Amino acid sequence: MKKILVLGAGLVGRPIALDLAQSGAYEVHVADINKVRLSRLEKEGITTINMNIRDKEQLHAVLPFYNLVVNAVPGFMGFEVLQNCIEAGKEVVDIAFYPEDPLQLDALAKEQKVRVICDMGVAPGMSNLLTGYAAHQLDKVNAVKIYVGGLPKVRKQPWEYKAVFSPTDVLEEYTRPARVVENGKIVVKEPLTEIEVLNFEATGNLEAFNSDGLRSLMFTIKADSMVEKTLRYPGYADKIKLLAQSGFFSKEKLTFSGVSVSPFEMTSRLLFNQWKLMPGEADLTVMRIVVEGKKEDERIRYSYDLYDEYSPATGIHSMARTTGYSAAMAVRLLLEDRYRTQGITVPEYLGKEEAIVKYMLDGLADRGVVYRQKREPVETVR
Repeated sequence: MKKILVLGAGLVGRPIALDLAQSGAYEVHVADINKVRLSRLEKEGITTINMNIRDKEQLHAVLPFYNLVVNAVPGFMGFEVLQNCIEAGKEVVDIAFYPEDPLQLDALAKEQKVRVICDMGVAPGMSNLLTGYAAHQLDKVNAVKIYVGGLPKVRKQPWEYKAVFSPTDVLEEYTRPARVVENGKIVVKEPLTEIEVLNFEATGNLEAFNSDGLRSLMFTIKADSMVEKTLRYPGYADKIKLLAQSGFFSKEKLTFSGVSVSPFEMTSRLLFNQWKLMPGEADLTVMRIVVEGKKEDERIRYSYDLYDEYSPATGIHSMARTTGYSAAMAVRLLLEDRYRTQGITVPEYLGKEEAIVKYMLDGLADRGVVYRQKREPVETVR
């Protein structure tokens, strides 16, 4: 029986482990430094390892016992952990979403003769895979638009927002410049800008604003224009911009009564409980992907819509479901040898193979994560 090690027992690592273990086809272990998280998984029948994942010596001591690793650690340590796993000769499915470019590790992965699928969540992840699939069907790509957001089902003032990720990671999204593609070139814009209002059947109106979410797509897909925007309930962006303009996101430390702290750290701490998704609190995930282009003389639009909610039956939040199950399906993809290319693979590469796209979509649908697909002629593409 093949053995899998999940690094990270958080809100996303847990459903990955449970999903992979439930079939009985694999032996799944989870490593984390947090004993409380590990205790919960132990009660659910998962074998756990209490360790400091960031300690290279500790990590390399356990890795030889596993066939594949899932990197589900926080973003600030994700790239370092991924590199350590590759150096140990391990194949990896990675959802750590760090700021570094994983393609920097391509040569190392090929040298070690291992397969690594990076950014394999919902967005980045399935957004890339489906964009890659649509782009591969076209002779020319005119425009790519990706809209995605995780939201609480019940709206509560003042934020009308909850997150499965730490406030620090969320705030980083609001402070990083947003890279988009215009006229075939990468352009840098301020985050939280160019707000659009979109209507979704299940949620009504949501606002969408610029965020730096395209990642590898900017370099792997040739398009005239490309943008990813974050979805929130209307009015949210203005509240965040007010905090930013008032200095609450500054990382320059200030001293209060002899204690030095940055406004960014203080803001993260204050928002932690306000933005934390509590057990049993329902959330939802909304995503829309639109790819327009030309095939021979036909003008085509591919679109994909996702709406998913918290599962009361499993107690797993929607963002954890849509992210974690995507990663779990990618694990199966590798362990079943359905994808054999060594080196670093970003999800849009998987989108070039129709059989893989079908495998991923079917597997997600079996878990209740359903993408509605549409292909239609469009007169607006030039």
